[in-house]
Amino acid sequence: MKYNANNLDEIILIDLYKNLLKPRMIEEKMLVLLRQGKISKWFSGIGQEAIAVGVTMAMQKEEYILPMHRNLGVFTTRKIPLYRLFAQWQGKASGFTKGRDRSFHFGTQQYKIIGMISHLGPQLGVADGIALASKLKEKKEVTCVFTGEGGTSEGDFHEALNVASVWQLPVVFCIENNGYGLSTPTSEQYNCEHIADRGAGYGMESHIIDGNNIIEVYTKMTEITKSIRANPRPVLVEFKTFRIRGHEEASGTKYVPRELLESWSKKDPVDNYESFLKEHGFLTNAKIEQLKAEFTNEINEHLEVSFSEKDITPDLSIELNDVFQEFDYKLFNENSNKKQIRYIDAVSESLMQSMEKHDDLILMGQDIAEYGGAFKITEGFISKFGKDRVRNTPICESAIIESAMGLAIAGMKSVVEMQFADFVSSGFNPVVNYLAKSHYRWGQNADVVIRMPCGGGVAAGPFHSQTNEAWFTKTPGLKVVYPAFPYDAKGLLATAINDPNPVLFFEHKGLYRSIRQDVPTDYFTLPFGKANLIKTGESVSVITYGAAVHWAMEVLDQNSDISADLIDLRTLQPLDTETIYSSVKKTGKAIILQEDSLFGGIGSDISALIMEHCFEYLDAPVKRVGSLETPIPFAGQLEQQYLPKERFVKVIKEIIDY
Repeated sequence: MKYNANNLDEIILIDLYKNLLKPRMIEEKMLVLLRQGKISKWFSGIGQEAIAVGVTMAMQKEEYILPMHRNLGVFTTRKIPLYRLFAQWQGKASGFTKGRDRSFHFGTQQYKIIGMISHLGPQLGVADGIALASKLKEKKEVTCVFTGEGGTSEGDFHEALNVASVWQLPVVFCIENNGYGLSTPTSEQYNCEHIADRGAGYGMESHIIDGNNIIEVYTKMTEITKSIRANPRPVLVEFKTFRIRGHEEASGTKYVPRELLESWSKKDPVDNYESFLKEHGFLTNAKIEQLKAEFTNEINEHLEVSFSEKDITPDLSIELNDVFQEFDYKLFNENSNKKQIRYIDAVSESLMQSMEKHDDLILMGQDIAEYGGAFKITEGFISKFGKDRVRNTPICESAIIESAMGLAIAGMKSVVEMQFADFVSSGFNPVVNYLAKSHYRWGQNADVVIRMPCGGGVAAGPFHSQTNEAWFTKTPGLKVVYPAFPYDAKGLLATAINDPNPVLFFEHKGLYRSIRQDVPTDYFTLPFGKANLIKTGESVSVITYGAAVHWAMEVLDQNSDISADLIDLRTLQPLDTETIYSSVKKTGKAIILQEDSLFGGIGSDISALIMEHCFEYLDAPVKRVGSLETPIPFAGQLEQQYLPKERFVKVIKEIIDY
């Protein structure tokens, strides 16, 4: 292996060696502990250390790096205390996830490292968001994100590179091409000669680097990162390397031809670099043995600390309280000046006033800038806030939600508009697996609101009419808001933006221009988890939300003989069970009306909660009314049959007569 060290001084050369040697020695120790049953799993990076070390040393300490599970050298080069890493791998409290996630599935703001989740692709889009924050703040910083050649087959790879290129973000996509995705060879993973060739398709600069040559990695990455700081842009870098051990130790390497393993073993980055340094007089055998002894002592001392730490004692309150970041709700009182506005105007006003209140708030969505969005909610925003803060996005739902997470990591707020709530399915993974779980896993909040124009009754068919809140109400870590009135929409959206946790904010399209209400003109907030008792009665409790509130009001107005409590839930997560139970205990009967199809909807959970907590007060079975168990149809007469409004009339009369 050829090393060109002409421009590097001896201190750098020795530091490169130390940073290579340390993770290698840690890994060798971990493999022993794995065989002894003292750790549960290990993903080896032996043979790939030069990439993690070289990239990290080329970065500045305040710049974010998003590694994978084979990049131990990132963590050790950033000088994370070893006992904390060891504790993390053993699931102990002094690790980074309180025992809630394993190996390198964590992040740390202290060391500017944002770890992966098992779904490889999302961190690429997260890096876009971090880089966007850097660009908006004019920090002249680079973000580096890792994935393997297998990860480049995921759609997130395409979306993240496309967004980075369109927005010219200062991010380096580091692809470790190590020959196999578990057992799948590159010949079955992609059909171009080099992954770097794909850069041209994104209008993106790309490079190929020998991933086993530490000097080449360090010098070329130093050159690339310096250039990006001066001229912000994305760069795709393919590192050619090889995975010497199994995907994880249990899987082995029997699928790899012996001659291929032998040829790559001769390119070992540690052994070859060590020989180079000895040959040129930078290292002696005595110095090598001294360094190994120092690292051995450090490893053993820190292992002793982690082994002596007691196992975590489960504490229910700690577990439940860590799902969300604590939110200190601040009431902003409404002013006395009111104006009659539509639901859509209330959403727009709330967004506008929140943009004025929060200088770090970014809006992202398809067609939301000059065009003003599909429903014109952000019309005129660009003239007031500019295109940096009101951002048109490519059709990349997944990457944009991931970018919103990256903005949150960098300390900014964002509101993402799904053009239609139906389209969130294209970004489902980062919502339920990244945004929802990050705070519980390692204390990183996701300060993201996703606006969800939803609902039927507008003859828009199966892909523009769904009300899909139940996809999210069952996912711990997400808050779900579903207002039925302009007043609630304005106040609750302001609260959602203030809340540092991820919020799905459902806005029924059928209410946008059909419902008017007197709404305070100034900025105000409303609390989550507080239902609205719209009507009071004695015979039955009607529990509902969204457009169904208006259907229930109409039915009750037309049937004045029905004495009912009408509860508008307003927020589904958190859910105001106190108001529900109080009403049901009074009336003795309950009917839950939802627009969503019946099976698996939130009405089922509310029904179960009533049965568990109010059973002795019930005078009739709890009833649920929802839409048919079909996709929502387009034709008006079919849609009318699908929606539950007419069935609600029949069922409420049945429960009254029970």
